[in-house]
Amino acid sequence: MAIQNKHQEKSEATRAKLFRAALRVFSRDGFEAARIEDIAAKAGFTRGAFYAHFPSKEDLFFALLEDELRKRSDSMLRALKQAPTPEARLDTFREYYVTHASDQAWVLLILEFKLYAFRHRNIRARLVRRFRDLRERIRWEGPQELWPETMSSDKPLLIAALSGMVLQRAYDPDSLSEADLDSLLRRLFDLLRPH
Repeated sequence: MAIQNKHQEKSEATRAKLFRAALRVFSRDGFEAARIEDIAAKAGFTRGAFYAHFPSKEDLFFALLEDELRKRSDSMLRALKQAPTPEARLDTFREYYVTHASDQAWVLLILEFKLYAFRHRNIRARLVRRFRDLRERIRWEGPQELWPETMSSDKPLLIAALSGMVLQRAYDPDSLSEADLDSLLRRLFDLLRPH
């Protein structure tokens, strides 16, 4: 049993190194141009070690995505549980999105992978399922009273607006400063606030 635990710990440590390396390589080269050899080398492993953990680059991305989204949703749910009123929950949710928008590398990587998935039907179906599963997990694990009522129907609008604004900021930073992005997101949330 101790041997299995040691093996599991080593395997988890290897996966964590591959995740960190993949984020760096994906951010530098883009998802499609990123090479498995570069990810493995950046993590200090061989190509064989990569394949011992992931059958493909897409599988690595999905594992990375799930890990990252789980961490982010856990963090958001903890913060929502601490908010005492519906108004405070809406403010907490808004702050989550405003903070998320500042993580330009991650948002651009998700956008790039969505474009890749758009061109590969089987990957697109898998990506759509992952995001839907995540929304369901948050809905069930976050008791309904935690969520501002208007958020459930408007969440796709928020995701689309966030993606568009972050892409515009990355493409032409002079057209949308970080302060502008922050202000626009806050105004969008204010429009969704129940009157």
